[in-house]
Amino acid sequence: MRAHLARVDAVLVQALIAAALSFAHLHDVASAAGQAGWKAWAYPVSVDLLLVAAWRRLRFGDAKASGWCWFVIALAASLGANVATAGLLNLHQVPAWLRILVAGWPAVAFLGGTLLAHTTHETAEESTPAAPEPTATAPEPEQRPAVAPRPVPVPAALVAHARKVADEHHARTGSAIDTSTLRARLGIPAPLAEAIAAQL
Repeated sequence: MRAHLARVDAVLVQALIAAALSFAHLHDVASAAGQAGWKAWAYPVSVDLLLVAAWRRLRFGDAKASGWCWFVIALAASLGANVATAGLLNLHQVPAWLRILVAGWPAVAFLGGTLLAHTTHETAEESTPAAPEPTATAPEPEQRPAVAPRPVPVPAALVAHARKVADEHHARTGSAIDTSTLRARLGIPAPLAEAIAAQL
């Protein structure tokens, strides 16, 4: 039992170290490409969330091709940042093409997250031919239980930043920040904004 726990702890520590390094590399590239302040920190969060959403689709969803497509895109963004900070790129003179890629990433991530979140099993069912209607003597088909939506994972750092934004809004306006305003201030998809608002 102790040997098993030791192996689990070692894997967990290794995963945390790798995640922290990748997170820092993405932040450094975004910062060098002109994204200052909280925006530079939002880039690694966006990449990691897209990776998680694509992985969940690969494990539990039906549209595997879509899951693989967005998983490869997010993985390329993460690996690209890791390689770029390994001395192959001068972060003091970032080329124009990299600035364009970094500036366009939010739109790509929003599209990927939206497609992964809203492509449901019902779409696949609608494309299949309709089954013949049961006769009066046939038993009624068993109804599937409703599946509760999976919660959107929210990094603690993003929640902490959102709380600061909400406090600043309350101090300025005297009222609590609503979800749409929070989404606009953070530049994040609606499902993620709702998940963060639920924790504020």
